[in-house]
Amino acid sequence: MVKTRFPGVYFRASEGDRMHAGKKDICFYLRYKNEGRQYLEKAGWQSEGYSAKLANQIRAERLRMIRHGQELPQDKKKVPKFSEMGEEYLKWAKENKAREGRDERYRYKGHLEEPLGNKKMNEISPFDLERLKSRLAKEGLADGTVKHCLVLVREIFNKAIAWKKYQGTNPIKGVKMPSPNNRRERFLTHEEADLLLNQLGKVSQTVHDQALLSLHCGLRAGEIFSLRGHDIDFENGLLRIVDPKNKANRSAFMTEAVRKMVKDRLPEDPNDLVFKDRDHGGKMKAISKTFSQTVKRLGFNNGVTDRRQRVVFHTLRHTFGSWLAMQGTHILTIKELLGHTSTAMTERYSHLVPDMKKQAALALEQSFDRKRNGTNKPQRSQDLVSNLPSAGNASSEKGKCCSVDNANA
Repeated sequence: MVKTRFPGVYFRASEGDRMHAGKKDICFYLRYKNEGRQYLEKAGWQSEGYSAKLANQIRAERLRMIRHGQELPQDKKKVPKFSEMGEEYLKWAKENKAREGRDERYRYKGHLEEPLGNKKMNEISPFDLERLKSRLAKEGLADGTVKHCLVLVREIFNKAIAWKKYQGTNPIKGVKMPSPNNRRERFLTHEEADLLLNQLGKVSQTVHDQALLSLHCGLRAGEIFSLRGHDIDFENGLLRIVDPKNKANRSAFMTEAVRKMVKDRLPEDPNDLVFKDRDHGGKMKAISKTFSQTVKRLGFNNGVTDRRQRVVFHTLRHTFGSWLAMQGTHILTIKELLGHTSTAMTERYSHLVPDMKKQAALALEQSFDRKRNGTNKPQRSQDLVSNLPSAGNASSEKGKCCSVDNANA
């Protein structure tokens, strides 16, 4: 290379057939140091509009960046595509998030890979994500599903930043998350529950038994699929729910019907699953379509358009909580039996609890009246409690009231 009149600027003539203005084309380079390291950077060819003067200006800019501690262009890591980081994240989630990882793979492949996959991370803006949110909503996805997809985008960006694969900001910060209202409102009457179990028993004993566990013990589908022989405690009548959705282990109490069913299904090896996938013998991933087909055959969802009012498998768990509330079970007890992380999740059942608050206020008023009448001796607390309505006397709509046995307390 040949020096120019500018310090640190060099050039060389093309060694091939590259020509410019009837002469061999010339390529300009700039040389500089940073922390003891020599840099030789190509500026460009004369045919591309580069000159020794322009190369000198570029070199001056590099020296300015070094002086101010800025990262040089050649030191910057290549910005990955969203698809590259998406796949890396899914590998991590598979090893660290178990069931949630499978759900995230489905959301990524079904809703994120096509619109975002080919974009570089720094090319995805809050506006792009707002458009994605609108697109998913127009495709008919529930607000909760749309929110899950956006949360997945946030997690992928966060991991890319934490892993030093991406140095930008997370664009999800500028996006307003949907506020889903997808709480289940529909629950079964005792007649409907009996009818459903009876019909399921005729077509699939496995689906019948899974429905029985959810209806009598409040188990989620995933908790039923994970149940193993060593989780069953016949001596104390308990089912141990290990590694549930909210990560907090709990116990479910077996009714006699559940005890008999589980005893018939008890695997020889305590480490084996109570319910196995009939195709590969491993853990099941979803409730059989037999359930939805039976619900359809019974007409439970005829004319129902609101998702919250439709009968699905999760309706059975919601029915368990509703029956407990209707018999007067304390809201904190319902919370523990359902494995909710906060009472806010259990508050949906509070309107079904018999009018205990009113009765408590009336008892307080009676206490005040006694004092006004000169009777200072307070009524015993057990007498106050005895004046409150019992669970069995709680009133409800026809077919929705239940006894202690039916509520599986």
